[in-house]
Amino acid sequence: MKQKRRLIGGALVSVLVIATAFVPVIANADDHQVVTDTHRFTKIGEGVYLAQSTAPLFNSNALVLVNDVDVIVVDSHITPQKGRELIASIRKITQKPITKLINSHFHYDHTHGNQVFGPHVEIIGHEFTRLIMAGAPLQEGTFLRGKKGTSAYLAKLEADLQAATDETVRAQLQSQRDLQAKHVQSWAEVQPVAPNVTFKNRMVIYRGDREIQLLFLGRAHTAGDISVYLPNEGVIFTGDMMLAGPSWLGNGYVDEWDETLENLKQLKFDVIVPGHGDAFTDRDRIDLVQGFYRDLWAKVETLNVAGVSVENAAKTLDMTDYKDTFGISQVGFDPLAVARMYVRMEEKQ
Repeated sequence: MKQKRRLIGGALVSVLVIATAFVPVIANADDHQVVTDTHRFTKIGEGVYLAQSTAPLFNSNALVLVNDVDVIVVDSHITPQKGRELIASIRKITQKPITKLINSHFHYDHTHGNQVFGPHVEIIGHEFTRLIMAGAPLQEGTFLRGKKGTSAYLAKLEADLQAATDETVRAQLQSQRDLQAKHVQSWAEVQPVAPNVTFKNRMVIYRGDREIQLLFLGRAHTAGDISVYLPNEGVIFTGDMMLAGPSWLGNGYVDEWDETLENLKQLKFDVIVPGHGDAFTDRDRIDLVQGFYRDLWAKVETLNVAGVSVENAAKTLDMTDYKDTFGISQVGFDPLAVARMYVRMEEKQ
């Protein structure tokens, strides 16, 4: 595992790229995959697919549930274009109509494909997700930082292309530039569509023998994270509330995350499908992430009480004890995460 700097949640932050071998979800994944021009579908259970874009762009996972008579999709990707590609790819595995779209939380990389699903598709989300998305989501901080970072990366690619002289390098840069330019164009057409069906704690959808539980287990990555739990299949889609490692924390509730994950552990499941990355079966990851958040909160609280500024706290925070588990090999932490924790500490006083 190693630590990288990249755009997550709209800001250039430290994120954890997990390279440790997990217990595989599927013994031979190639035998359980459908690959389209734009997506890879990994079969998690009967009619249950993890859908991932194959484009080398930051994007969310989607969960696709092919039921007896219809299809239910969880999360709509980062832009209208990516949403359209997702829908077109679903048509490669089934012609059943998409009737419901579920948003795991409000972040743009999970919801800004909503508009292309059309008015006939019911959109379900937590009350908090609707509150944000029905307000001014294009002025929301994570979206603005993401939009700025995406445009900045396009400008960098264009500058690198102009300076490059090697033809092979130029061809690679041209391909990356064209992909990024198309991506930026799709950001411009975003017209956020908020959930039109909401719930607070729990909602259940039935499709034949399939029971689909939508659960709010507590505040974590945002104030409105929901998990999609399939008790009969032993599968849970956790969005960004539970990745295989720590999530982006800029809108998070690190002080409450431990309890939320404890609630997750009370459910019976074999497979976790996260909002980013591959599905995994190692439930011990939950304990590891809980320990990380507890330790992180304690260390940041110590710095806050000592009067250390957010900037200096972000520079000096040492989480390298997690080098072996989460690949943190350098001192320092995301300033947006530290700032958010400082705000939570003030709110709790």
